[in-house]
Amino acid sequence: MKVKDKTFEFIERPYKSDYEIILGESFHNLKKIEDGKFDLIITSPPYNVGKEYETKKSIEKYLLEQEKIIEQLVRVTSSKGNICWQVGNYVEKGEIFPLDIFYYEIFKKYNLKLRNRIVWHFGHGLHASNRFSGRYETILWFTKTNNYIFNLDNVRVAAKYPGKRHFKGPKKGKLSGNPRGKNPSDVWEIIIKDWENELWDIPNVKSNHPEKTEHPCQYPIELVERCVLALTDEGSWVLDPFAGVGSTMIAAIKNNRNVVGIEKEKKYVEITKQRIEKLFDGELKIRPITKQIHKPSPYDKVASIPEEWLNLQFNGNYK
Repeated sequence: MKVKDKTFEFIERPYKSDYEIILGESFHNLKKIEDGKFDLIITSPPYNVGKEYETKKSIEKYLLEQEKIIEQLVRVTSSKGNICWQVGNYVEKGEIFPLDIFYYEIFKKYNLKLRNRIVWHFGHGLHASNRFSGRYETILWFTKTNNYIFNLDNVRVAAKYPGKRHFKGPKKGKLSGNPRGKNPSDVWEIIIKDWENELWDIPNVKSNHPEKTEHPCQYPIELVERCVLALTDEGSWVLDPFAGVGSTMIAAIKNNRNVVGIEKEKKYVEITKQRIEKLFDGELKIRPITKQIHKPSPYDKVASIPEEWLNLQFNGNYK
């Protein structure tokens, strides 16, 4: 049963998932896990930007440490499994280092195959002064082999022209589409369950987001949920080696997948446990996957040009 309001949904239903949240360092705990356990590994690793849960170091040292973890992740991924690696930029003295480019080389070293580079767009974030403000991050989707889980029917979109027909060849005059919907392109825009574009337009988790906790870099459940639906089967095992406050775990449990999360910060582990308990009790606030991105009305005061700015422009003092 789903009970909705304008900003979030409560979900109350029976779940068929096993789950475990492990407190500790990712590398050491991964070594205890058997080969090939997980059909999906999805995470957002630390960006080496000096957050409270990381110690900032040189980009070279950071990537070497991450590679040791990636080697273990490849080992515990099943032969039909997928890895989704969501990253932004490392910034050093105003210079941008696009982490997905660096990570691509590491994953290729272990013979993984890149299937898509997905752009996650969000409308709010820190404002830059000496460069354009960053408003996107990327998800690298790798597979371990050419025989991988991809449930296209779970993510099909309604055809834009369902009545379109072949105009030449042996199928001339016959319908060209699939009655179940079409294969979404590799640009995803998430508005009213529109999987049409690989530009995933999903609000990031800021102060007014219904899922917000004290974690400074929390990603939204719906970002994970799309990967879970497409890249696993019911009953698959999912892993998040940098679990944070459990968004991956919640997305997996919500869709009857089994999941393991590893997190080194005790307070985030406790928040994860609380969120999972609320999920089972039907009390967890989750932004609906079908909810539109908010667009202010032109009549909203905050969306109107303030009088002070108009005066500056009129007097020629606007810069």
